[in-house]
Amino acid sequence: MSRHSTQVNVCQRGMLFAGSLASGLCLASVSVRADAVSDFYTGKSITIIVGADSGGGYDAQGRLMSRHIGRFLPGNPAVIVQNLPGAGSLTAANQIYNVSPKDGTTMGLLQRGVFSAKFTNPQGVRFDLSKFNWVGNLSSETAVVIAWSATPFLKIEDVMQQEMLVGGTGPHIDTETTPRMLNALLGTKFKIISGYKGTTEAVLAMERGEVQGMGDWSWSNVKTRKPDFLRDKKIRVLLQVATEKMPDLQDVPLAMDYVKNPADREVMELFLAQKSAARPVVAPPGIPADRIAAIRAGFDKMIEDAEFLKDAQSAKLEIDPAPAASIEKVIKIFAATSEETGKRLKDAIDPKMGN
Repeated sequence: MSRHSTQVNVCQRGMLFAGSLASGLCLASVSVRADAVSDFYTGKSITIIVGADSGGGYDAQGRLMSRHIGRFLPGNPAVIVQNLPGAGSLTAANQIYNVSPKDGTTMGLLQRGVFSAKFTNPQGVRFDLSKFNWVGNLSSETAVVIAWSATPFLKIEDVMQQEMLVGGTGPHIDTETTPRMLNALLGTKFKIISGYKGTTEAVLAMERGEVQGMGDWSWSNVKTRKPDFLRDKKIRVLLQVATEKMPDLQDVPLAMDYVKNPADREVMELFLAQKSAARPVVAPPGIPADRIAAIRAGFDKMIEDAEFLKDAQSAKLEIDPAPAASIEKVIKIFAATSEETGKRLKDAIDPKMGN
């Protein structure tokens, strides 16, 4: 063997050794980071702040998540739920952004109105959407307009001719913002009876005859929580407030079908964008990178877990989960929205503009 060949072999062995050493150091570094996250969470509790009252759909999904997410985080921390309703989740969003510890021990489940809040309720916003650590989305949503069967409303055109009383659960919550939007863009005549604590109470009011329907009710909640309403034909579905029709509502028109003005369509599209990330899960800004990476990875594993999905089915929760990227798309849409379109959105759903 030549001296040159020997030198080449020696060099090759050196390179292989160096490569193996680098790989080993890299794996060791990953292991150290994973161990550090596990060490941090071991024996600790995570709080999920739900920006809605107890007993409703947001609360139910927050508690569903609390029963499972700990299994997919290093150190398997305990998880508790704290309800912090107010201003369509702005109270919770402000708390998470400004007050909650930025160490990975707090997450939140917010109402999707937070995406448009900088236009619709700017005085209540004390956060920057782009600086939150978004974790994932538990569900998209198709909203429907519902009329109680004893009322004279057979189709959405009837609501354009005659005033319809609908239950409201807060000026910046979809039960009120959606019917105001429809009044402004479609010419409907919804009259909002506000003051109900949550959707459950508003639905009970409809059953008692205090109101005649719901201006915005999640179709998934209708099917899973009140299947008897559909089975016994106690309600009529008049309209879908979504970007596309649900497979089981092909005969029910979309709100967009009635919006002809291009400027109005732009406002409606903006309003509908936030429904594609209807149950956003968030964490405060400033969390160490390895911990937020572990939280996102744990969420992604959880939403594909058979036990989690079975629990959701048992709890009669129809979920359509997605990773953090689905929320970031919505944030980009609102970030690119002009001030003019944002103002038109605000004017359309502003409670000061009337019902």
